[in-house]
Amino acid sequence: MSDSGSEAVALPADWSPWRAPSPLDGRPPSPADLAHATAARLRRDDVLPYPTDAESAGRVRLLMVGINPSPWTVAVNAPFARPGNRFWPSLAAAGLADEVVDASRGLSPSDERMLAARGIGMTNLVARPTARADELETHELRAGGRRLLDRVHVLRPRLVAVVGVTAFRTAFAVPRARMGAQEAGALSGWPTGIPLWVVPNPSGLNAHETVESLAEWWRKVWAASAPSSAP
Repeated sequence: MSDSGSEAVALPADWSPWRAPSPLDGRPPSPADLAHATAARLRRDDVLPYPTDAESAGRVRLLMVGINPSPWTVAVNAPFARPGNRFWPSLAAAGLADEVVDASRGLSPSDERMLAARGIGMTNLVARPTARADELETHELRAGGRRLLDRVHVLRPRLVAVVGVTAFRTAFAVPRARMGAQEAGALSGWPTGIPLWVVPNPSGLNAHETVESLAEWWRKVWAASAPSSAP
């Protein structure tokens, strides 16, 4: 990736991570922590350069949209944190990260800066944690789709990639959608000029994908999110 090792979005010199660190102080969650995360419906902070969509507008090159967090993820307040998830290894294999991020105990300040500097944002369609995505109700995914649509109008990322085609079909009522770049105008109200992609779910439960096949998807969306004219 020609520009993966350099800052894609300029950060002010005084920028510092704003997201809350893991409340577990660097230890992995216990079964009790996971049960509490589920029962209390804990939330995970979005990964964005700044706390609000308005502040982050124009600073996100690639907005990655997961389905919903696992109990492990919300327990440590880090995306795709459950051990065995192939998200971070595939990001490193694609060149979007310099090394494999170990998010299982939370993100480090250097991880936070790397993501912000490259313009990588992360959110979810649904905030409620579940052990499996198929535990979500249709109305939750539909509401999540509407929220994402509203947020994209404010954030104006260069590209949005939804992780998981089954959830995407449900969230946006497009039962025949396929993975890859979506047709312009396929979703009512989607802002013009912002490409929309669907990529495979990196969960270990998805036996159809490998780290390398997932990395190839990230290479494609990263290339598609590049500015139209290089400096």
